[in-house]
Amino acid sequence: MIQMYLSKNDYVYDVQGLCQSFYPWETIQVQVIEVKLAQAEWEQEVENLITNPKQENSTAYVSADGRQLDERLRNVKVWLGESAVSVGLQEGAKQVRYEEMVCGPDRRSYKNAIKKSLYQALSAATGKQLPWGTLTGVRPTKLIMECLEVGMSEQDIYTHMKRQYFCTEEKTKLGYTIAKQEWDLLQAISYQEGYSLYIGIPFCPTRCAYCSFPSYPMEQFGSLMDSYLEALEKEMVYGATMFQNKKLSSIYIGGGTPTTLEPEQLQRLLQMVKKYFPVEEAMEWTVEAGRPDTVNAEKLKILKHMGVTRISINPQTMQEDTLQRIGRQHTVKEIVDIFHLARKLGHDNINMDLILGLPGEDAEAVEDTLNQIAALDPDNLTVHSLVLKRAARLNVDRVNADVMQSYQTGTEQHTVYVMDTEANKMAKITENYAVTHGYLPYYMYRQKNTTGSDGDSRENIGYAKPGKACIYNVLIMEEKQSILALGAGASSKFLLSQGKKKLERVENVKSVTDYIARIEEMIQRKEVFRKQHEEAFGVK
Repeated sequence: MIQMYLSKNDYVYDVQGLCQSFYPWETIQVQVIEVKLAQAEWEQEVENLITNPKQENSTAYVSADGRQLDERLRNVKVWLGESAVSVGLQEGAKQVRYEEMVCGPDRRSYKNAIKKSLYQALSAATGKQLPWGTLTGVRPTKLIMECLEVGMSEQDIYTHMKRQYFCTEEKTKLGYTIAKQEWDLLQAISYQEGYSLYIGIPFCPTRCAYCSFPSYPMEQFGSLMDSYLEALEKEMVYGATMFQNKKLSSIYIGGGTPTTLEPEQLQRLLQMVKKYFPVEEAMEWTVEAGRPDTVNAEKLKILKHMGVTRISINPQTMQEDTLQRIGRQHTVKEIVDIFHLARKLGHDNINMDLILGLPGEDAEAVEDTLNQIAALDPDNLTVHSLVLKRAARLNVDRVNADVMQSYQTGTEQHTVYVMDTEANKMAKITENYAVTHGYLPYYMYRQKNTTGSDGDSRENIGYAKPGKACIYNVLIMEEKQSILALGAGASSKFLLSQGKKKLERVENVKSVTDYIARIEEMIQRKEVFRKQHEEAFGVK
């Protein structure tokens, strides 16, 4: 267990995240002792608490899978002064201390000083060097993109990432390669003058065991589809008025699984989009065809006829037994058949999603999956590392005997989280596959709980053949423009200024029934925000 003490209620998330990266399986508790004392007096106050612990003003943070592997108590003290940061780590008789002067008064500089000091203390205590250094956020390429925007050379960027964030050369190279791809793509489009549209269709045939997204199984919620489309149309009518002086850059219809809709409902949805939005302006229109058991020739023809330019057919794996284990009600043959049918009907930009670390799979299984994917030759390949969030059935239903039996194929550590050495092999196999088959990494994001106990860090990476990169993925990942998001669980991200890149969210309720019942409220949320920030919507 780790007990952290902070002298201010600031940067709690940052210190928690970095500490969790060093101790991914540990329970962490943060206690904020906000008292107006000098540093020495504050530290004495903390020592008193260590001797006689209290749990007042504490924030509990339980390890990713709810287990503790190490029962030793470690105490981490973080003093946030006016112009300096001090970090002390105590583990029994062993003590490590780092102090750093804050270079500049701005919040980023101060936060970096905290994380650098904490990193050095934790690194000294554990002997670990994290591949991404102090970076715990989901978008590490944003920092490299900022360097490119101010004209820094490649070598200067490598030096900057090592000096400021302790990034390894390997991860900086990955980040630089992706950021450069994004940079080149963005230079070819006028993203500053545009916005993108996201539409969420939160229905699925069944809920996959690993899924944490808002999704509603057809068996229970299928009767709400028409009512959902009616509510969605109301939101579209309003949404179409928000960016009258900006161009539509890209459209993305996700979920859930949009192709769960019946053919006539899918046709209606796409007609609504064309009716209310200038789709002819969009450089790209993606629809997630997702699960092969929801797709047929009629739906693929509708997508092509209505002008959709990019689809996803997502197997997640090409291992038959794994598909059954995770609740996917289709076969590998169905994946192959639907892919070939899509090609035959003219779909020339197809993405396939894979997940590394699915229950029961090892590196050999991933290699076999990739060999089968190679025969299909998709235009995009998006590779995810399995992250079991709280809403995922593999986490929520651990007490369910059927689920337990379906994924306990080895030790619990192996089935809940793939062993570090095996996960590293999987990542290397997919990277080599991409290079060999002509794919370039073009976007990346990280999630919580993807750092292994060996200190390695896994990313979700989008690979694409030349000219096939998904514009929407780059725009949303680098937060380069506003995203108008419609539907249950959709979160609009409005960019208030290009300079400081201040981004604010306006969220819809997640529940389908609440969304239908409260659609006027969802519209009003956007209207209130628009009136407060008219300049962000191109109002002149």
